[in-house]
Amino acid sequence: MTPDVTVVGGGAIGLAVAWRAAQRGLTTVVADPAPGTGATHAAAGMLAPITEVHYGEVPLLGLNLDSARRWPDFSAELETAADCSIGYRSEGTVAVAFDDDDVRALDALVQFQGQLDLPVERLGSRECRSLEPSLSPRVRGGALVTGDHQVEPRALTTALVRACDGVGVEFVRRAVTAVGPGPRVRLDGDDVLESRSVVVAAGWRSAALVDIPVRPVKGQILRLRGDVSSLLTRTVRGLSHGVSVYLVPRANGELVVGATVEERGADTTVTAGAVRELLDAAVDLVPGVSELEFSETSTGLRPGTPDNAPLLGRAPGEDDVWVATGHFRNGILLTPVTADVMADLVTGSDPPAIARSFDLERFA
Repeated sequence: MTPDVTVVGGGAIGLAVAWRAAQRGLTTVVADPAPGTGATHAAAGMLAPITEVHYGEVPLLGLNLDSARRWPDFSAELETAADCSIGYRSEGTVAVAFDDDDVRALDALVQFQGQLDLPVERLGSRECRSLEPSLSPRVRGGALVTGDHQVEPRALTTALVRACDGVGVEFVRRAVTAVGPGPRVRLDGDDVLESRSVVVAAGWRSAALVDIPVRPVKGQILRLRGDVSSLLTRTVRGLSHGVSVYLVPRANGELVVGATVEERGADTTVTAGAVRELLDAAVDLVPGVSELEFSETSTGLRPGTPDNAPLLGRAPGEDDVWVATGHFRNGILLTPVTADVMADLVTGSDPPAIARSFDLERFA
């Protein structure tokens, strides 16, 4: 029997799209040689629409906030379906600054966030250390953002695979070499999957399958282990002498430190310079980080677009091929809204109004 939809890509986005499509009664296939790897495997899992807001990206803010509002219900539903935790935490985020230049940059960002009516509370240095006593006494000030949360991406994809299994999604664990013409997916070995529609959610690799402006943006990230719960209770984002860093504590004793943003093409090399830069910045902000065990380095390739916003819509020149990629820094954050939007599209429903400005026609 010909399936209703084939989803190309088994990261958080592709798996969530497949889950939602199958929940709506569509027979669904996921084609990916190793679901749960790629950029999702290296992600820190910050759900940060407010601290991630950037100048010139105000249209994206609305989509990010919409998806953030979906996350509590999405998390609860997924954990029930998969019978496992995905590490969703809602303690919020503290952004801190280290020297005069960093304070000025932080003040400018807080002012910008205030102009957008975002809930941000400016903090003095003592208030920062009252919230997080392990912060360096040299921290000059900061801001509390209660609306920025986190989830554990690797647990998220494990849960999504289980949830997909529970609604009958079929997994084809092979590489995809081509898409089209029409809703056809060619696999390594030249086999072809036929379906009534295709959703390309293969991250930066989507550009090799359909004609879209997506590029890989390298990010190096570190994982440390130890008594993290006594060190930090919430995510800390900081500027240390102009170097941006974040520290994401996990309930399982892991601390994620990241991440670089490098225009290096598809290079996935972990470099000594990046590791040193991230560790130096992390220890500057939280000296106790130096006592943790160094457990892992990894590199992810974020799918970037010319305006840093996702591509959600019909592929160029195709009627039954859809695209869900280009999420850049916000792939985990945008997972719930992307899954709902793509399920609407493949079932012929109108997507939410908030998502309509992110189709591919803006680059026509």
